[in-house]
Amino acid sequence: MRILKFGGSSVGNAERINNVIEILQKYYISKKLKFSVVFSAFQGVTDKLIEIGNLAYKRNTQYTAELNALIEHHNKIVNQLNQKNNINQLIKKVDKLFTELKEVVDGVYLVKELTPRTLDYIVSFGEKLSCTIIGETMINRGIDCEILFADKLIKTDDNFGSARVDFKKTNKNIVSYFQRHKKIQVITGFISSTSNNEITTLGRGGSDYTASIFGAALNAFLIEIWTDVDGILTADPRKVKDAFPLESVTYEEAMELSHFGAKVIYPPTLLPALHKKIKIVIKNTFNPEFPGTMIVEKEKSPKFTIKGISSIDDIALVQVQGGGMIGVSGIAARLFGALAKHNINIILISQASSEHSICFAVLPKHGNIAKKIIEEEFRIEIMDGKIGKVEVEKNLSIIAVVGENMRHTPGIAGKVFGSLGKNNINIIAIAQGSSELNISLVISKNNLTDALNILHKELLK
Repeated sequence: MRILKFGGSSVGNAERINNVIEILQKYYISKKLKFSVVFSAFQGVTDKLIEIGNLAYKRNTQYTAELNALIEHHNKIVNQLNQKNNINQLIKKVDKLFTELKEVVDGVYLVKELTPRTLDYIVSFGEKLSCTIIGETMINRGIDCEILFADKLIKTDDNFGSARVDFKKTNKNIVSYFQRHKKIQVITGFISSTSNNEITTLGRGGSDYTASIFGAALNAFLIEIWTDVDGILTADPRKVKDAFPLESVTYEEAMELSHFGAKVIYPPTLLPALHKKIKIVIKNTFNPEFPGTMIVEKEKSPKFTIKGISSIDDIALVQVQGGGMIGVSGIAARLFGALAKHNINIILISQASSEHSICFAVLPKHGNIAKKIIEEEFRIEIMDGKIGKVEVEKNLSIIAVVGENMRHTPGIAGKVFGSLGKNNINIIAIAQGSSELNISLVISKNNLTDALNILHKELLK
């Protein structure tokens, strides 16, 4: 069994959907390979549904025009994909979904309330519509398949917007369902439900996560993520013109690259597959012959010590320092505990061995908030002079140099720092784990593109 997933860019219009169906027929159906396929909403539809919900919440009647435009967009794709087929049944299914959506959005407008639960329900229609249209089109073309709304099987808590999966219930549901349904399944990505059957969503990268959940539950041979690039690249090609796709990376390397800005795959996607040691391959819908990048547990003979140079383009650095911190236990626990209570995510941490200072990176929008939280938590220590002024520095970026084999190769850190120093790029903070899988550097945002190109040239020759 293979689980395939096609993202929004792969199903952006009728032409692209035709391309996807051709890929399925050529590479899988003609070779009699067993597979099921996960689809995202059509490109841009999730954002449009969120916009419609917010317009209705604000009692802006423009929401009806936007909804009608969305209906027209989907009906156009239906007709373009099924020009020679009877599409009455498909049109009825699409109309029914839009009727349900309109009722919900009208309700938001009337009561002027848009809860996370309601928003999850609204955005779920993106995947329901795309899978209904693509699945029925495949059936019309003689492909023996069924449409599966994943919320019937994937069970979660009620953390709407980014629900946590109950794997015990979910795995049992998936295995039982697939034992009874032998056809190709066309599966909605992104959506799930609570034990009370209330629609939830799986958050950022949710459709990839769906593919991984199904793949792990079914002990799939392979999980294929089809996107719009040739795999995982050594750097962002928009910033580094010499970036190239990698043949393979480990799970850990993929997670590190994802955390630091690589947009091809998201860390939660990897976890179910990692636990089952299932390979994941990143493929290009627009270049299907290209082998893509394989994500594996362990590489036998890696070609490169460094696998990639990733970045988070815009961060703020918060610095806390003071002589009163030296040798005092619990300072870090209080600091990060206070931030956690306010849901401030820490991207990077660097601490002097003397414990005189701690600095950490957060998103720019959290910089000043973090400062106020720390000042409140340590107000007595600040009044007594044990902790100095809390400072926030903005317009910074993080670069992450990632590679599992760095730990066995002397001199990598020296190359990184030396190459930037020779080009007059100042390093503001450094963080490196004991595993040496990742060296992270904070630099001025103005130097980001130059730094990425310098490091790529020096480390990935």
